[in-house]
Amino acid sequence: MVRAGLTPERLVQAGAELADEVGFDKVTVSAVARKFNVKVPSLYAHLRNSHDLKTGIAVLALAELADRSSTALAGRSGKDALIALGNVYRDYAREHPGRYEATGMRLDPQTAAASSGPRNSQMIRAILRGYHLSETDQTHAVRLLGSTFNGYIRLEMGGSFDHSSPDSQQSWTRIMDGLDALLRNWPAE
Repeated sequence: MVRAGLTPERLVQAGAELADEVGFDKVTVSAVARKFNVKVPSLYAHLRNSHDLKTGIAVLALAELADRSSTALAGRSGKDALIALGNVYRDYAREHPGRYEATGMRLDPQTAAASSGPRNSQMIRAILRGYHLSETDQTHAVRLLGSTFNGYIRLEMGGSFDHSSPDSQQSWTRIMDGLDALLRNWPAE
């Protein structure tokens, strides 16, 4: 018999909380079952396996990130929008390290298309239109921003900047200034 109150949404939410506590790579159906004090087979009525659970966490995290980004970008453009978006990603990673890690999970094409991943990309493209980049250059710039944000955030979260000066906030500010300057002076083909 399935435990009353267990739903895929509740299990994914519990998995997301667990990811923030112990790391995304350590999230399993067994670990979530322990959180609810139920046996693992009780969860299989709602989830196929740990991959299904992790996919749900990734989709949830992408939606949360898109919602925060949308709120932060409202009424902003240019450098202000760029900084706001970068700060959303950085703050989300600090508050929800496991969920942030989940945003990098490779999703199958159908799940990816139905997730908030495209919405996140569209918001970045909206910022880039303010820099008057062509469609092709927007694609390059989306990749640049994603690589810069993710790379910096992952290095910072891993402690790579803990033992050197200046502090990482100063570097982050300079990087945002540098990205803005690059986007304003994007090289012609």
